[in-house]
Amino acid sequence: MLVVESAGITDVGKKRKGNEDFLFLDDAMGLYVLADGMGGHQAGEVASELVVDTIRDYMKQFKEGDPDDVDDLEDADESLSKEANRILTGVRRANREVHQVAQTKASYHGMGSTVATVYITSERLIVGNVGDSPVYLIHNGDIELLSVIHNVITEQSAINPEAAEQIGEQYKHLLTRAMGIEETVQPDIIEIQHFDGDMVVLSSDGLTDLVSPEEIRDVVNKERHDKACQTLVDMANARGGHDNITVIVLKIKTAKSQKGWGRRLTPRITEGVVVLLKKLFHHLKR
Repeated sequence: MLVVESAGITDVGKKRKGNEDFLFLDDAMGLYVLADGMGGHQAGEVASELVVDTIRDYMKQFKEGDPDDVDDLEDADESLSKEANRILTGVRRANREVHQVAQTKASYHGMGSTVATVYITSERLIVGNVGDSPVYLIHNGDIELLSVIHNVITEQSAINPEAAEQIGEQYKHLLTRAMGIEETVQPDIIEIQHFDGDMVVLSSDGLTDLVSPEEIRDVVNKERHDKACQTLVDMANARGGHDNITVIVLKIKTAKSQKGWGRRLTPRITEGVVVLLKKLFHHLKR
């Protein structure tokens, strides 16, 4: 049996007048979404809310009705599971919604958002993202970035690390991919197996610009999920709070079952049998 405990918080920070971050978390759905909006005249706030609401409403259908009746997957990726393709479709729909709304008012032109979303099923942890809002996995005491950061410095670093060091600080948050800017978008999607005790952190860059991954890991390991969220926000604000700060913390618990125990031991049993057969074959040859 899978149990997920979650908490999330968003804070305006110390420098901004408004909050353009938006979040959604629902343990029953296994869905967690964070969006960091951009655009003047509160357009970023509009964009991030549209992103979250669109993904939430699309994914909600699979919990409330017959999935076969609502499973309208757009341009499905055959390398992904059905559940991961639902996230893919949800993100693409959200992108299209923001892009269309951006055309309706002059003050909305050019508005956009990042998105980081986590979908937890009984077997998988599915992560989808566009932009630079990171998703971290904490597993066995180590912290690992699961999302793909879509900004100039990160992508240049992957191509030419030396050239990336020459890029000015002003380009640190220049995105190479964002929600709503173009009519279509290609999110990065990954899916992995989750384990008992795994923890996942979604955040806006208002946190990760000021608090390191190792510090995030230490706080989440030490404190309850709800307290950890507040502690991380307080740390970012104490260091300047120059942007909106949003964080979601998930703690995954899986009840042990005989079935799961057997699956986990299967590779070891198989390896032991192979070793035994090799010894027997060697003995017969003699």
